[in-house]
Amino acid sequence: MGALLTRERAVTAALLIVFAVLPMVAEAFELGYLTNVASRVMIYAIAALSLDLILGYGAMVSFGHAAFIGIGAYAVGISAEHNLWEGTLTIPLAMLAAGLFALVTGAISLRTRGVYFIMITLAFGQMAYYTASSLSAYGGDDGLTIWGRSEFLGNSLLEDDTALYFFVLACLALCWWFASRVVGSRFGRVIAGVRENRARMSAIGFDPYRHQLVAYVMAGMMAGLAGALLANHAEFVSPAYMSWQRSGDLIIMVVLGGMGSLYGAVLGAVAYLALEDVLAGFTEHWRVIFGPLLILIVLYARGGLARAFRREARDG
Repeated sequence: MGALLTRERAVTAALLIVFAVLPMVAEAFELGYLTNVASRVMIYAIAALSLDLILGYGAMVSFGHAAFIGIGAYAVGISAEHNLWEGTLTIPLAMLAAGLFALVTGAISLRTRGVYFIMITLAFGQMAYYTASSLSAYGGDDGLTIWGRSEFLGNSLLEDDTALYFFVLACLALCWWFASRVVGSRFGRVIAGVRENRARMSAIGFDPYRHQLVAYVMAGMMAGLAGALLANHAEFVSPAYMSWQRSGDLIIMVVLGGMGSLYGAVLGAVAYLALEDVLAGFTEHWRVIFGPLLILIVLYARGGLARAFRREARDG
């Protein structure tokens, strides 16, 4: 176990270092577009981390997780539409809005289990999607263009792509640290215990429903942060951010990287978006190629990309 934890921390540190030096490497080789691509990858890595908290550690298969991203993005977009640009207000507002939605929908969804939980989270996600599509004052189906990025204490620091990149990197590092603290805490062990044997955890005095609801809200707020960052990155907000297909993409990222592994969720986001970018360069039907690859990973590497690191740690 000690070797495993050491390996996970080493991989985590290595990933953060790679992200930190990437802008300099990209500039040296005149590949400036990589900074923009990597910013998007890190934003989705935050979203994948948030989903892994409830899926990988709590076995809560949410098919509406993208709704939290969309709500966070729309909070920033609508605020900008009303001339509120201060990031110290809009980003916490995005997290709060996503957290409130998670609290209300989670309080209902978590009274079900299994396929019923999957279907009700899907229903809530689609409800958010169609609500955003009906907001004609904020673009409706066409989405909402944001004419600028969030400011901090009146300074437009994020207008520079490199500054936005390092801000996203800082958010990813903080989310990673926070998630690791949650997973390693007594609360995290209770969530894992509920995943393994709900009846036993109830018998020894823990309330599975309450613990799962708190985890669900934390995951929603983290995804809301990802949505706020995505709105700033794209300078555009669309109902498509909330679609069930986007929730499916997040689940694929977590499965691809390895459920129940925080760095695996980040690896999954990197691998998924990198494959999407590479395969899309060959054909617009890239999912036809990606689908069989995912099936092979599920069949022969159930631990995802994180499995190789875990196996080496055990052998060591």
